[in-house]
Amino acid sequence: MQARLIPTHELSEADRHAMYNLLSRHFEGVTVGGFERDLVEKNWAILLNDQTGALKGFSTLLFYETEFAGEPLSVVYSGDTIVDPTAWSSLALPQAWIASVNKLRRWYPNGRLYWLLISSGYRTYRFLPTFWREFYPRYDRPTPAPVQALMQQLSLDRFQSAYDASAGIVRFAHPQQLRSGLDGVPLERLHDAHIRFFLEQNPGHDRGDELVCLTEITETNLTRAGRRMWFAESEAIAV
Repeated sequence: MQARLIPTHELSEADRHAMYNLLSRHFEGVTVGGFERDLVEKNWAILLNDQTGALKGFSTLLFYETEFAGEPLSVVYSGDTIVDPTAWSSLALPQAWIASVNKLRRWYPNGRLYWLLISSGYRTYRFLPTFWREFYPRYDRPTPAPVQALMQQLSLDRFQSAYDASAGIVRFAHPQQLRSGLDGVPLERLHDAHIRFFLEQNPGHDRGDELVCLTEITETNLTRAGRRMWFAESEAIAV
């Protein structure tokens, strides 16, 4: 697999077409207009191609700077993200994601850096405990009040009335839902406490409801697996 980090305004028509096709093959509710509107709000994209050049996955990112409680901070917000099932066994996309954020951090240096993630799928939520030591919400400890307040401010700023603060859920007017055969949770995965927690916190995930999650991106917050990704050499960090 080969991963590329590219500014969204430099995406070619072929890139955009392949991204839309990949997303629409796996999600219902995807429209060209909605895809383009989401893409124009992002400033970076990570593309994952196989040896033939076929697009096997991508993630769009919005890096921005804001402030909270009078202090500056930087945020990376994940937009559309999809990996073709044929590439689920590959760690190329998470490796490229972490390596890319590590590089982009130099361009957005103000304050602490947080990852604002919304998740309608357990596979996406499962990235958090795999690569990050401290993240919220989580099954084994309550969300600290300052973190909860930050999550709410970022969510209200980003999603406005689509954000249900009492549930920590974003409900878009036109949600994207995994197509039949890709949705659902295998019974054996229900032994995972993180996955059970995700399903409890986001009972409408199969309708496209998105659970708001937050983690601070620092080297000290990485798990052992995350540190391997952080320091890995990746073609994706060349821009």
